[in-house]
Amino acid sequence: MSDMQEGQAIGGRAMESMTGRLLVATPALKDPNFDRTVVLLVAHEPGGALGVVLNRATEVPVADVLGDWSDLARHPAVLFEGGPVQPDSAICLARMRHPIKPLKGFHRVSGAVGTIDLSVDPERLRDAIGGIRVFAGYSGWGAGQLEREIEEGSWFVLDALPGDAFVDRPDDLWPMVLRRQGGMMAAVAHFPPDVALN
Repeated sequence: MSDMQEGQAIGGRAMESMTGRLLVATPALKDPNFDRTVVLLVAHEPGGALGVVLNRATEVPVADVLGDWSDLARHPAVLFEGGPVQPDSAICLARMRHPIKPLKGFHRVSGAVGTIDLSVDPERLRDAIGGIRVFAGYSGWGAGQLEREIEEGSWFVLDALPGDAFVDRPDDLWPMVLRRQGGMMAAVAHFPPDVALN
């Protein structure tokens, strides 16, 4: 394959979508917005990518912001910082109990996990949904930006498990995801937060 064809494959429609996969910050990533983060990509297209940070819980209860939805929120039932873009907007991830059945207002990301339209009546969804997590803001990348960051070594691209977005201890998600990869990647989980201090 020539360089020109390869470039077209990366920038054109031949690009493989990473929707539903995890971006795990490497120790080389210097942006404090993403230090030791685990991001679930909810959309990845030639025009760019959008994801939410799974391991940055706030202290704001979901009940304070979206009272009707709070019963469906998984522990910890707080808002999460989804990323630095539009922090006043909310993205809601949900895990369906029966992923086969189509559900109005639910947009599948991967398997039983997807985004849910918060304008839908939560009572209608109570039996279909096993839990939600609400994110204030999101993480966004323009066309080709994420691919460049991956090539530069800022992110590991890893498979997500259905429960990753809903873990009870989100602070432990970064080392947990790395450890389950085994080998050298598991060793990265033990890196100190600031290597310069050692």
